[in-house]
Amino acid sequence: MTIKIGDEFPQVQLKYVPYDAAAPNACKGPQLLDTKKDFAGKKVVIVGVPGAFSPTCSAQHLPAYVSKVDEIKAKGVDLIVCVSGNDFFVMDAWGKQQKVDGKIIMAGDANGDLGRATGLALDLSKVGLGPVRLTRFAAIVDNGKVSYLAVEPDSSEVAVSGAGDVLAAL
Repeated sequence: MTIKIGDEFPQVQLKYVPYDAAAPNACKGPQLLDTKKDFAGKKVVIVGVPGAFSPTCSAQHLPAYVSKVDEIKAKGVDLIVCVSGNDFFVMDAWGKQQKVDGKIIMAGDANGDLGRATGLALDLSKVGLGPVRLTRFAAIVDNGKVSYLAVEPDSSEVAVSGAGDVLAAL
């Protein structure tokens, strides 16, 4: 069953490599991001993408969030988290390539835990990307509850889950 507005956001542990401005090209071990503990008392924007380095994700979806991060945070957002079915090292490399510079947490959901828990899992094995991916979406989680959810009808497009859509919802 897919999460909806008003639902508690499910507890999932995602992994990410924390950004280090002193050593931005260093490859460090992962940290856990617990959606229950780390989202408590916060307003969080979650951006789900099918795959790091993929054309739509790299050319349209993530870059818009990177360019509007200050506007989004000015609306009271504490964290912006980009999640993909890739592992945390791939997400770290993609964040470096996209010049995220620690403004967005680049988290991996390689085991598909978030996709299954939210009902936003996507099987892309027919195009060679494997059976455990996230569909393209954006959500606002306010103190643990989903207050906004936009799921793309076609995961290859950014029509309703872009940074402008989230800004309008904030």
